[in-house]
Amino acid sequence: MSDPREGTTVTHRRYIPYSHAHYAGDLVDGAYVLGLFGDAATELCIRTDGDEGLFASYSDVQFRAPVRAGDVLETTAVLTRAGTRSRVMDFEARVVCRGRPGKGESAAEVLPEPIVAVTASGTVVVSAPGGCPAPARRPRGKRHNL
Repeated sequence: MSDPREGTTVTHRRYIPYSHAHYAGDLVDGAYVLGLFGDAATELCIRTDGDEGLFASYSDVQFRAPVRAGDVLETTAVLTRAGTRSRVMDFEARVVCRGRPGKGESAAEVLPEPIVAVTASGTVVVSAPGGCPAPARRPRGKRHNL
C-alpha cells in the first residue's frame, strides 16, 4: 500500500537577479538550481512530516536548457516515495519568464511555453517521529566521597 503523502507537490517561483550571473551570456551555475530544489524539498518535508529534513543525495541530475539571470524559474518537488525516514522526490525547474535585454534595459517576457531547464531526483531524510532520539545516558554508579 502506498503512503498517502506520496504525490504531494510543492512549487516555488523565483526571479533570478543579474547579480547571480556566473558565466558569459548571463548564465547561472547549476548549483543555484539545486539550491532551489533544496528549498522546495524543505517545504515539502515540513508539509508532510513537520520536519525540515536533511538532503542525503541527488541522483539523475539533468541540465537540459540554460538558466539565465533575468529568468523567472518555477521549481517543483513531488514526493514519489515515503519510507520510514527517507523521502524520495522528483524535481523539475522550468523557465516561465525570460529577460530580454536586447529589447531594452528592463525588457522581459512570459514564455509561451515553459522551458524545462533541470530535472533531478533526490533523497531526503527526516527525523524519527517525535524528533531525534535523546543521546544515550551512561549508567550512574555509586559516588564515593574521598
